[in-house]
Amino acid sequence: MGGDKSPAEIVAGARQAHEQLGIPVLLVGPDDGSLGDVGDLEILPASEVISMDEDAARGVRTKKDSSLVRCAEAVRDGRASAMVSAGNTGATMASALLRMGRLPGVARPAIATPIPVLGGSPTVLIDAGANAECRPEWLVQFGQMAAAYMAARYDIDAPSVALLSIGEEDTKGNDLVKEAHRLFAAGAGVRFVGNVEGRDLMSGSADVIVTDGFTGNVALKALEGALNSFMSILAKVFAATPETKAAGDVLLPELLPYATALDPEETGGAMLLGVDGVCIISHGSSSARAILNAVRVAHDMAQKNLVGHVRSALGAASSSVA
Repeated sequence: MGGDKSPAEIVAGARQAHEQLGIPVLLVGPDDGSLGDVGDLEILPASEVISMDEDAARGVRTKKDSSLVRCAEAVRDGRASAMVSAGNTGATMASALLRMGRLPGVARPAIATPIPVLGGSPTVLIDAGANAECRPEWLVQFGQMAAAYMAARYDIDAPSVALLSIGEEDTKGNDLVKEAHRLFAAGAGVRFVGNVEGRDLMSGSADVIVTDGFTGNVALKALEGALNSFMSILAKVFAATPETKAAGDVLLPELLPYATALDPEETGGAMLLGVDGVCIISHGSSSARAILNAVRVAHDMAQKNLVGHVRSALGAASSSVA
């Protein structure tokens, strides 16, 4: 029931995941026909909805029969292997945290967002918005969780982990970044490669880039806005004159694969790491294609036991520090 295009696009994407990929999908929402044609998909009834602009914590506490709460409970109870939502991000996080619970030793769950890198595996940015205020040791744990995620999802051995700062030198950054750098460098159970800058987000210079949730969300939205502006500029230039239109007819087929690779809908959404279950937070404007990809990734991560990998990584890191 969440997202700007719900429930039609959500249901359409879920049906495509089931019909095209053979993934069993459980829809959570009102069982009154308002979801439209759900095909062969089963519906887990939920009579309430936490709206996109509603206070997340209050919504989860008071709307116990909301689709988000019931969805998280389905994972907790083993009725589903993962949850996917394009709805209220804060409420999705709160539902997953309160119903699934956090993994042992996790200080704060964090949002890991894949950022496309042309010609290579994506870079994962963590935290992309879950924790606006952070402590240095939390950033280290974010890096540990994201490294486990990269290894499970992209089959990368010993993923490289970097810290987002205002300069590559270890003396650059605010107190949070400097102390986090010291903790990483002292040995945190990951392959730490030092600081990177904002220009490195799409360079592939690190498999994981760690930052606080405030900075990460601003960086992510700035990157999305810049890419959208660039695409708009190209469209205007190609439509400006008959000559540029002719050039566009030649160039567009070559540009389209790059545009597809940079499309956020291809990633399906971000992963909430640190909770005891697979939880994907999709973009609020997700189309059926985005939901299809989100369900595919959720299915893969459940099959590859992502939660177990994160749990083991945190346990190993804790032992090495001790």
